[in-house]
Amino acid sequence: MTFDFFSARRPETLSSNAMIATSHPLATAAGVEILTSGGSAVDAGLAALAVQCVVDPLMTGIGGDCFALYAPKEGGVKALNGSGRAPAGATVAALKAAGLSDEIPQTSPHAVTIPGAISAWCLLHRDHGTMPMARLFARAIGYAENGFPVTPRVAADWAENAALIGQDAPAAAVFLPQGRAPRVGEIIRQPLLADRLREIAEKGAAGFYTGDTAASMAAHLQSLGGLHSEADFHAGENQAFWTTPISARYNDLDIFECPPNGQGVAALLILRILSKFDLGPDLPLADRIHLHAEATKLAYHHRDALLADPEQCPGLAETLLSDAVVDTLAARIDMARAMPPALWDEPEHEDTIYLSVVDADGNALSLINSIFHGFGSTRLDPKTGVLFHSRGASFRLIETHPNAIAPNKRPMHTIIPGMAVQDGKAVMPFGVMGGHYQAAGQAAFVSGVSDLGLDLQAAMDAPRSFAVGEVLQIEPGVPQDVREALQARGHTLQVVTSPLGGSQAIRIGDGVLHGGSDSRKDGSALGF
Repeated sequence: MTFDFFSARRPETLSSNAMIATSHPLATAAGVEILTSGGSAVDAGLAALAVQCVVDPLMTGIGGDCFALYAPKEGGVKALNGSGRAPAGATVAALKAAGLSDEIPQTSPHAVTIPGAISAWCLLHRDHGTMPMARLFARAIGYAENGFPVTPRVAADWAENAALIGQDAPAAAVFLPQGRAPRVGEIIRQPLLADRLREIAEKGAAGFYTGDTAASMAAHLQSLGGLHSEADFHAGENQAFWTTPISARYNDLDIFECPPNGQGVAALLILRILSKFDLGPDLPLADRIHLHAEATKLAYHHRDALLADPEQCPGLAETLLSDAVVDTLAARIDMARAMPPALWDEPEHEDTIYLSVVDADGNALSLINSIFHGFGSTRLDPKTGVLFHSRGASFRLIETHPNAIAPNKRPMHTIIPGMAVQDGKAVMPFGVMGGHYQAAGQAAFVSGVSDLGLDLQAAMDAPRSFAVGEVLQIEPGVPQDVREALQARGHTLQVVTSPLGGSQAIRIGDGVLHGGSDSRKDGSALGF
């Protein structure tokens, strides 16, 4: 039976102690088990994340990158950047000499930056974990070793990417064991991934970035034509770092994001532009979608032109979010006419997982982990079982562009966790998956909660739209009269056949936690 991801609806989840929301039921179950055993938000988040790296391998993995926002119960928010760097030998000239011209293809070894996820996990655990990693990874190791049943949405996405993953023999041996994508309910095993998780649990980040594992990963990428060295992997052990988040006010909420190289600034810029208009309940849906589309075009134009490694764009967030810039951009919006499409030359992708956690002490975690494209680069090291991400495909091969590839440089990132703060206290860890849609999706979600007063689940389940490239994508739930009104303003509509993104969030109330998990995915929010 084919499941209709658009029509499924569910209520909010409520609990009074602790809660976790993820896009996969086995991950949520792993997180709840840790929370009920007295674990911290970080403990539960890492346990759930490790499971998702096993059971949703086309969306996330240990060979990817990770960003997080952490709000301790005492107040404040801090940001974790777990994005990896390009190899020390990576230059525009070197890649062009290797035969590349305008962009870095998904399956090229040059699309593989040194994965930052494990560095981030270990830093999170060092500073805010309370349980041993071996305990946290136990369920993930069990699923990797003994197998897990493939869920409906994972099976659908797997099938879409089967032809591509089949082009890499080591990856096909793991992910297409019967020569095809697994069907719903079929069992998949990844014993080598179980070994890697054990090694990380025992040795920490050194178990991934040094020794035989690092040597094997570097050698495999070199055999494919990559510029990676063991020294590049060794340097990756400590590449994750804590930093100060950026924020902007929207109605009575302060919305926090990770600073560049992530695109969180684009989400805040969209919200800042929207704040110049009245998006209350009386605004017609066609006007609402039009405003979101126009604000998205303006924000993404600046994102694509300017966003890069934080060392390349100091002060960018402060400039883009200033009143002078926001007022100028908002004035360009014509409610009767769509503006030309945004600058758009970023690679398409939609493969990421996001989770929210609030523990019994009131600490909140908003975390996202990604391998960029479906199955990342599709390149798997047969000795270690590590599937490499493709985040380096975001780099430009234009020497003068801020996001041009260069030695040890971090690329522009689309993955962005969010955190809403009210009166100085975190009230909602939230996030939206879906590649480039994430910034626009976050803005739409926040507006739904703040402007329309929707509960978390209703805000997630509302039909989505996204101004991308030459078109305005809409989900099938957008009514026909609204479509006609948008077309009359000059929007070229594209009704999508796959859902736009996915999301999770937890709202912290007075003694009650409200959780939501997007019906477009397989997951759930659970608490106790």
